[in-house]
Amino acid sequence: MYLSPDFVVIGSGIAGLRAAIALAPIGRVLILTKAEPTESNTGYAQGGIAVALGDDDSSDLHASDTIKAGDGLCDEAAVRVLVEDGVKYVQELVEWGTRFDRDADGRLARGREAAHSVRRVLHAGDATGREIARVLWRRVSALNSVETANHALVTGLLVEGGRVVGVRFYDQLGFPRDARARATLLATGGAGRVFRETTNPPVATGDGVALAFHAGARVADLEFVQFHPTALAVPGAPRFLISEALRGDGARLINGRGRPFMDRYHPAGDLAPRDVVARSIVREMDMTGGSAFLSMSHLDADYIVHRFPTIADMCRQVGLDLARDPIPVGPAAHYIMGGVDTDLWGRTSIPGLLAAGEVACTGVHGANRLASNSLLEGLVFGARATVAMQQSPAAAAIGPERREATAARGHVSSDNQRPLSTPEVRDLMWKSVGLFRTRDGLQTAVSKLEASYTAHRDALASAPADDADAWKQFNLVTVARLIARAALRREESRGAHYRDDFPKRDDIHWKAHVIDKGDDTTL
Repeated sequence: MYLSPDFVVIGSGIAGLRAAIALAPIGRVLILTKAEPTESNTGYAQGGIAVALGDDDSSDLHASDTIKAGDGLCDEAAVRVLVEDGVKYVQELVEWGTRFDRDADGRLARGREAAHSVRRVLHAGDATGREIARVLWRRVSALNSVETANHALVTGLLVEGGRVVGVRFYDQLGFPRDARARATLLATGGAGRVFRETTNPPVATGDGVALAFHAGARVADLEFVQFHPTALAVPGAPRFLISEALRGDGARLINGRGRPFMDRYHPAGDLAPRDVVARSIVREMDMTGGSAFLSMSHLDADYIVHRFPTIADMCRQVGLDLARDPIPVGPAAHYIMGGVDTDLWGRTSIPGLLAAGEVACTGVHGANRLASNSLLEGLVFGARATVAMQQSPAAAAIGPERREATAARGHVSSDNQRPLSTPEVRDLMWKSVGLFRTRDGLQTAVSKLEASYTAHRDALASAPADDADAWKQFNLVTVARLIARAALRREESRGAHYRDDFPKRDDIHWKAHVIDKGDDTTL
């Protein structure tokens, strides 16, 4: 195992793998994975990867759709990088053998999803992320200069002289290791497991955000959590994602009375932005006192089963026919727009530490991510981060569109100093920091999470150093606390952040990426 690699990559999703491929010719690379190497949010991405390759499309149009979905908060320079660089990196995936679906004439098939003005989403059935990961892992496995440590428990970043010089972790046998490197890349993915209802796999607990924050790095935009509107809502079954691509191919949302309803909430109907659809489903369920369903019975059954085999199989496992039965759906936490604050090359506020993919916040998604831009983000910014990793360590500058803030805090009562369990944290976040937020609910959540954070930190100090459960719980409550504090701070509604008590967008006071500085916790 390389314990003095040139580069450390934490995470094995699309951003981390693309970075490792670019770094391999330059030096030794150590990839640290939390579980099995193929277990990441990338493998769960169904819909596809958005890129402007069609004759009726352009990077300008893709940028316009992205900015519109971001509800006034996209960093337009970051968007431009995403849509322009994305073309060459996706074409590279095709050259490497990624099996995207093709039309009868052999051209790449393009699907449509919500808030896209044209069909531009490339897909491999309904398992696009898994296919991309297959191709990237095949290339990584052939590189002699890349080594992977599976089931690694990363407990901290090594910070010396104000810069990150590596990581501290425990290997799968429980032995402590320090890996020192020229540069360290966080590519740890998202934090959907902070919420009770989520489409994310168990590994998505926000570890990268917690690691960076505890090292003293800036984080930004964590109040913006995207709730996917259509997760399978069958009691006792996993909250399996029902891809937006179904609605792109004509599926309709209906209420318990069998009536379509989205046209009453938005001119784009079933293809309205995700935040609008998610809140509309909840409102419709409250109004009718029933459930919401996705219906495909008016579409060609053979096409549906062929186009979405993974989803069809999951529905069969719970006794449903995707093509003919109304499929019960509801919102679930899906994607974090915020994360570790970075520049356009992945640099964070600490020299030697970079971040790419969902763990990072470049501002490319603004307040609400455009569907199928997530795989593209990981691909593009994972590759770009490697340029900065080869240069002298430098911190990202804080731009004029960002501002420092002290996050709002709730009152921490003396009788509430206990660590919340993981189910308690997830339930609290779903109820109080979910689709509809209020000051009272947020203040209650912040109070409980502040107390739990202190209690978890104190408990961790006396726990065995390789106690994986203790570290996972501490990271989870750290990120939950940051999200809740940020949601309480932003007194407006914008994109995925909706405040019942501040229902309007407020560009005068809140058109900015508000950042928090890490607290440099010593454990």
